[in-house]
Amino acid sequence: MSFVARITRLPQPYDAARGADAQVLFPTVAPQIAALIGGAAGCSPYLAELLRREAGWIVPALDDPEAAVAKVIADLPAIALNDLPPALRQAKRRVALIAALADLGGVWPLETVTQVLTDFADAAVQSTITQLVAAEVARGKLPAGGAAADAGGMAVLAMGKMGAGELNYSSDIDLICLFDETRFDPDNYHEVRSAFIRVTRKMTAILSDLREGGYVFRTDLRLRPDASVTPVCLSMETAERYYESVGRTWERAAYIKARVCAGDKEAGARFLETLRPFVWRKHLDFAAIQDAHDMRLKIRDHKGLHGPLVLEGHNMKLGRGGIREIEFFTQTRQLIAGGRDPSLRASDTRHGLAALAAADWIAPETADKLYDHYRFHREVEHRLQMINDTQTQTLPVDAEGFARLAAFMGLDVATLRDTLRDRIEDVHQLTEGFFAPDAPDSMPNAPAWGQDVVARWPSYPALRTTRASEIFARITPEIMSRLQDAAKPDEALAQFDGFLAGLPAGVQLFSLFEANPQLTQLIVDICATAPALAQHLSRNAGVLDAVIGGAFFAPWPGQAALAAELKGLLDQADDYETQLLTARRWAKEWHFRIGVHFLRDLIDAAQCGAQYADLAEAVVAALWPAVTQEFVRKHGAIPGRGGAVIAMGSLGAGRLTATSDLDLIMIYDAQGVEHSRGHKPLATRTYFARLTQALVTALSAQMAEGRLYEVDMRLRPSGRQGPVATSLVSFKDYQKSEAWTWEHLALTRARAIAGDRALCDDIEAFRRSLLASKAHGPTVLSDVADMRIRIAAQKAQNTRLDAKVGPGRMQDIELFAQTAALKSASAMVHTGGQLRAGVADGWLDAADATALGAAFDLFWQWQAALRFLGGAHVDLDRLSEGAQRLILRETGSRDMDHVTARLQSAEAQTAAIIARYLEAE
Repeated sequence: MSFVARITRLPQPYDAARGADAQVLFPTVAPQIAALIGGAAGCSPYLAELLRREAGWIVPALDDPEAAVAKVIADLPAIALNDLPPALRQAKRRVALIAALADLGGVWPLETVTQVLTDFADAAVQSTITQLVAAEVARGKLPAGGAAADAGGMAVLAMGKMGAGELNYSSDIDLICLFDETRFDPDNYHEVRSAFIRVTRKMTAILSDLREGGYVFRTDLRLRPDASVTPVCLSMETAERYYESVGRTWERAAYIKARVCAGDKEAGARFLETLRPFVWRKHLDFAAIQDAHDMRLKIRDHKGLHGPLVLEGHNMKLGRGGIREIEFFTQTRQLIAGGRDPSLRASDTRHGLAALAAADWIAPETADKLYDHYRFHREVEHRLQMINDTQTQTLPVDAEGFARLAAFMGLDVATLRDTLRDRIEDVHQLTEGFFAPDAPDSMPNAPAWGQDVVARWPSYPALRTTRASEIFARITPEIMSRLQDAAKPDEALAQFDGFLAGLPAGVQLFSLFEANPQLTQLIVDICATAPALAQHLSRNAGVLDAVIGGAFFAPWPGQAALAAELKGLLDQADDYETQLLTARRWAKEWHFRIGVHFLRDLIDAAQCGAQYADLAEAVVAALWPAVTQEFVRKHGAIPGRGGAVIAMGSLGAGRLTATSDLDLIMIYDAQGVEHSRGHKPLATRTYFARLTQALVTALSAQMAEGRLYEVDMRLRPSGRQGPVATSLVSFKDYQKSEAWTWEHLALTRARAIAGDRALCDDIEAFRRSLLASKAHGPTVLSDVADMRIRIAAQKAQNTRLDAKVGPGRMQDIELFAQTAALKSASAMVHTGGQLRAGVADGWLDAADATALGAAFDLFWQWQAALRFLGGAHVDLDRLSEGAQRLILRETGSRDMDHVTARLQSAEAQTAAIIARYLEAE
C-alpha cells in the first residue's frame, strides 16, 4: 500500500507561513502529502530544515518508506572510516525525516517508528566499531582475524529503550561496551584493553560530537558497572564479577532490556547468559517493589518532580503518571516473577505487560489501559522532541507552547489538556498503589493476650534490619487482625511467634506478604492448625512462591506429569549439584502444595496420601536418569540393561504420609558383562552397589535446600546383610528358594518406578508368577500369625496415638491384606484392592473385608492427620483447636472423645476378625 493510502491523521501547521514555505519545495506531491509536509514544517523548525536539506531524497523515498530505510542501513558497512562521520549524519537525517512523517501521518504505528530508529542505531554502532577495530588491528594493537565479522571480540550491549527496540525520536543511546578477554593471551591483556578503550572513545566521538550535519546519537556509557571509576570498555570477566558481588536492583532491571546490538554477538550472548541468575532470581522477589519505589522517589527528589499535577512543565517521562511509572510497574513485576516464569522476560513494554496479563499477574484490562497510555505518552514525547530535535519530555510552560503541541497532535488545546490530565492521573492510579501501599499511622497496640509475645519480635533475626522492620510494621495490623479472628487467638499467636522466630531473614517474605495479603490468612491458618508445617515454612519460606507463582490450586497433575516437569527442570541445570538442588526446591513446593490443599479441605486424607506417593515416585523417576548420567560419566556405560528401582512398602502401595521415608530396593541385569568401561571402570557388582548408593545419596543427602527423603533398603533380599543392589538372577533364585514368607508378603506391594522399561516389565512378570507359585504354601497363615506375635513383642505401642502398630491397627490390616493378596496370587498392591482380591478368591468374607477396609480408612485418616499436624511427635493433650478440628473433619467425628472411642472400637473389631482367620488354619 502506498504512503498516501496509509495516511490516517495530519498535524495542523502552527506556523502557517513556515509550513507553506516547505510545501513550495514539493510542488508535485499528492495533496495529502503536501498537507503532511505543511503540518510537520509548520510545527517543527527542525523538520522544516530536514525537508529543505533532503528534498531530493524524500520524495522517491515515500514511494516505499520501509525499503528506503533498509537501503540507508544496508549502505553503511561499505563506507570507509574517514567518510563515516558525515555519512552517518546524512543517514540519520534521512531516517529521522521519514520516521517523523510516517509517525505524524499515522503511516507507521509507534512500535514501527521506535523499531526503525533502533535498527538504525544498531547499524550505526556496528559500522563504527567494525571500522575502528579494523584500524586497531592494522596498527598492530589487536590480533588480526575476524575483525570485520565480530569486532575482534568486542561486544556492545544496547540498554534501556534501545535494547527493547523502543528508541524515542531524539533519544540518547545507552551502551555497555565489553570485550571477550578469553580470546587473547593474558600477557597482552592491558594492551588489548587499551585498544578497546580507544575504540569505544572514538566511537562515542563519531556518534555524539556535534559537527557539520549535526550528530548521530548522543551516547551514554554510564550504565556500565561502577561507571565513576571503571574504563569505558571492560572485560566480560570484570563485569561478571561486579554483578555477582555488588550488582543492585536497578541494574537487574536494566538488564531486562539488555541486548547485544553490535560486535561479537556470540560472546555477548554468552555474557548475558552468565547474568541470567543475577537478573532472574529463583524465588519470587517482592523486595524489588521497595527498591523500585525508592528509586522513583530519588528520581523525583533529584528532578524536583513532587507535588500535585500541573501540566505546565510536567515531565511526561519522570513525573507523576509518566512513562517511567509504566516501565517501572512492568519491569518490577517482571523481576518479581521472571525467575520462575521465563515467559515474563520480554524486553519491551508492550509484550511485558501482555505477558504479565497472560500469567495473571495483572488484569488484562490493566495491561491494555497502561499500554494505551504508554503509546499516547510516547507520541507526545516524540512531538516534543521533533520540534527542535531536543532530548526533552517536558510539556510546554506557556499557552504558545501548548498551542504548538496541540497543532502537532492534530487536536485543539482544550482537548489536549483534558486528555493529558486524564491519562496522567489514570496511570498514577493504576501504578501508585503497587509501589507505595498505605502505611499504618503507627504500630498497633498488641491485644492484652499478646503483649508479652509481640514485645519479643524486634529482637528476632527476621527483624534485625531497618527495612525489614518498616515492611513488617505495615503488615502487622493485618496479621494481628487475622490472628485475633482465629478460634483460639492465643494458640495462633504462639505458633506465629514460633514461625517468626525461626525466620533467618524477613525482607523478602514480608514484601511477599505485603504484595499478597491473601498469604497472611494462609500463614495464620497454618500456625493455628499445623505447627510442623509452620516450622517447615520458617526454614523454607520460598515455597510460598508457588502459592502465587503458578497454578497452585489447579487439579492434581498426576505422577507422570510431575515426573516430566521435574525432568525438564533437571535437563536445564548446568551440573549435577544444581540438579540435586533443583529437585529439592521443586519437591518442597509440591510437598507444601499437598499440605495446603489438605489443610484447606481441598483433598481428603486418602487423596493426600496418594499425592505424597505420586510426588515421591516422580522424584525418583526423574532423578534416576540424572544419577545414572553422572555415574556413567565417571565409570562408563551401565552394564547390560542396567538397574530397576523397586518401590516397596507404603510407596509401593501408593500411599504416604507427610513424613514417610521411602522403602526401595535395586535389581539389575548386567547380561553377563563383568565390568564397566570408562575413566574409572568398576566390576559389575561394585558398579551397581555404588550406583544404588549414589541414588540414595541423591535422595537423602542434606544440602543447602535440605533433603528429599530418607531411604530404607531393609526390604532387599537378606535385609541389612544383603548387597544393596541385587542381580536379577540372584533375586529370582533367592525369592524362589530362600525367601521367608514375610519377604513374599512384601513383594505383594512391590512396584517398579524407575529404570529400563523392559527390565521393569520382566521383574513385574516374575513377581506375579512367584506369587502364584507361593499362593498355596502350607505355612503362610501360621507364618503370618508368628509375625504378628513378634511384631507385638518387639514394638511398643502408644495406646492413644499409634494408629499403625499393634493388633487390629493399620499395620496389622496391611499385613492381613498382603496375606489375602498372596493367597489369591493377586497383582494388586494397595490395601483395599488386596482385601477385595481375598473376597474374590473366596477366602475372605465380604462383610469382614468391608469392616477391615473401613477400619483401615479410619486409622489412615488419624495417622495422616497427626503426621501432617506435628510430624513424627505429637502431644495429643496439647493439640490446638485448629488441629483438633482438622482431625475431626477427616475422621467424621463429633469430638476427640468420639474419635478415640471409634479407634478403640475399630481396633478391637479388626483384631478379632484377623485372629479368626489366622487361627482357623
